Amino acid sequence: MMIKYLSLLLLLFILFSCHSSKKMAAYGKAGHYATDSLWLTCEQDSLRVLNTGDYLVHSPYGNWELYVSGNPAQLGYKEGMLAQQLFRQQQAIFMDKLETMVSSKIKRRFIINFLHWYGRKMDRYIPEPYLTELYTLSKSLDNTYAYAGDNFRLLLFMHAAHDLGHALRDLAIVGCSSVASWGSKTVDGKLLIGRNFDFYVNDAFAENKVVYFVRPEQGIPYMSVSWAGMIGVVSGMNLQGLTVTMNAGKSSIPLSAKKPISIVAREILEKASTIAEAVAIAEQSQVFVSESLMIGSANDKKAVLLELSPKHMDVFEVDNAEQIICTNHFQSATYQNDPRNLKHIQNSHSQYRYERLSELLWQQPKLNPAQMADILRNKEGLNDAAIGYGNDKAVNHLLAHHALIFQPEDRLVWVSNAPYQLGAFTAYDLNKVFHSDNFRTSSQVVDSLLIPADPFLFSTGYQQYEEMRRQSDSIAHQLHTKGVLTAGDIQKYQELNPHLWMVYYLSGKYWMANKAYSSASAAFEQALQCLLPTIQTERKILKLKAKADKKWKQ
Repeated sequence: MMIKYLSLLLLLFILFSCHSSKKMAAYGKAGHYATDSLWLTCEQDSLRVLNTGDYLVHSPYGNWELYVSGNPAQLGYKEGMLAQQLFRQQQAIFMDKLETMVSSKIKRRFIINFLHWYGRKMDRYIPEPYLTELYTLSKSLDNTYAYAGDNFRLLLFMHAAHDLGHALRDLAIVGCSSVASWGSKTVDGKLLIGRNFDFYVNDAFAENKVVYFVRPEQGIPYMSVSWAGMIGVVSGMNLQGLTVTMNAGKSSIPLSAKKPISIVAREILEKASTIAEAVAIAEQSQVFVSESLMIGSANDKKAVLLELSPKHMDVFEVDNAEQIICTNHFQSATYQNDPRNLKHIQNSHSQYRYERLSELLWQQPKLNPAQMADILRNKEGLNDAAIGYGNDKAVNHLLAHHALIFQPEDRLVWVSNAPYQLGAFTAYDLNKVFHSDNFRTSSQVVDSLLIPADPFLFSTGYQQYEEMRRQSDSIAHQLHTKGVLTAGDIQKYQELNPHLWMVYYLSGKYWMANKAYSSASAAFEQALQCLLPTIQTERKILKLKAKADKKWKQ
């Protein structure tokens, strides 16, 4: 039976590959562009400039800034020429992650073939201009990962990585938080939006963040923040002062991949100047995961939530209020009695972060950008409780890819710099970025609006947190290699972050592996006394403790 199943998947993959080749030919024709008319006039480690004025520059604060303009084919080629090295690094990180998780080449091939089959219809749901841009961008990749398929198809999957992981395994790699305030809730009455994007692959993935400034030939100029090779949008604002941020919801498993949510967000930024126009675009999009899109609008002077799932969409607005919060559960009438959403509220850390944000906002009745940064960086629990650095229930659980603050009516945006949300928030004025015809040879950061780095970054607590992460990786490795640790080693490890459940959980697993069941039981009990991120985590620890107790008493 298994052989027949594998054969069926292989047949589907072969058929899909033929379909893909025909489609690629069409994209290639649409993406034809005289690349010999493009050349680099400057090629340095921290600055690359094309003869057209498009550029890539490394900000002195850490982020990369990429400015590109033109039609879809031109955008793809320019992005590839300017950021080729960064793009290839991100591709390697994606693929190395797969190879680390699945060491067997046979299993890896099976998974890749399944993903190709699962995503066989994805390009039907992506607008043609974006497929053309992806195709020309894919030309900047080499054939290092030829076993995974052609570069165009691989790039499609990279854009759907969030959706695929979310749909197929409901991976807990996203725990984003967003908040918007306006009117009486801000110091100047203007709309102010803050968001943490907590998408985590590994540390290397977040090293080279890219601030995109894109001027499409047809559409509204916009900025976004993500990584090299990403044409979709996870956080961004356009020149009309419309913002989009993504927050994952609880999803069912669809039968096939459709339109990646980052492409929906890109389309909204390129085409919408009001909330109503954003809603119209989202209504026409067939997504395959559940997602909340916070839409802020300078023209409407407020923000709403577009709550999308494969079957429904609803708009959540606050009545007689000037503040809206979004974590990772739905709030609109359509989903109030949805069993999947209700279970997610009960089992996940989404509701806790929602309540913590409410508490922090109550403490700051009128927000400015610096105060918004403080909220996004908050590492404590409800009532300012110490819950351990890195706890998923914190607004800032010290794994974020980036954080942003938008002031749409002034076209200002602040972008965090590494590490996590702790580095300086650097400001950009979109009016200046997109209304200047001069060639760029330096960063577009507005230094006078800088929000300094979090003081925590220079503290002993931060140093201990980083050391805890290193030792956690070491202990996890020793569980497989049967390394030897003493009770003193374990105690010192726990003292690095004494309020975090994880240090006791890993300690317990180490003692279990070394048959020290009494010590394992004690460590699991300590973990249970800490604030745990989810019910699933609590059940897992209780199960391990019961097993340790049984072994200990034998």
